[in-house]
Amino acid sequence: MQQSQDSPAQAGMTASQAKTIEYAIIFLSVLSLVLLFQPFSLELYSIGAGLVVLAGLVFNLVPLCTPGRSFRSLLNAALIIAVIFVVVTLLALGSALLYSWYLTVR
Repeated sequence: MQQSQDSPAQAGMTASQAKTIEYAIIFLSVLSLVLLFQPFSLELYSIGAGLVVLAGLVFNLVPLCTPGRSFRSLLNAALIIAVIFVVVTLLALGSALLYSWYLTVR
């Protein structure tokens, strides 16, 4: 007796789904640069600065946007990138806090 096909969660992405995800990542990158270099609002600049870092990390998913690759592997890579983003952010904030303590003691 033959087993049934893979479940939809295990099935690979179609070519249009892979291109859509790839274009969304590129759009996020371009949007972050536009927000970063616009001369009108400091709030938009702040959002753009954060998005540039996030877009730089998420851009690592572009090589994984290929037809036939499962969504699960793409989500696993996105989760790893999110963990890296949180760890780097906490390290940066921690070093800034330690430096401020150093300046007050000095």
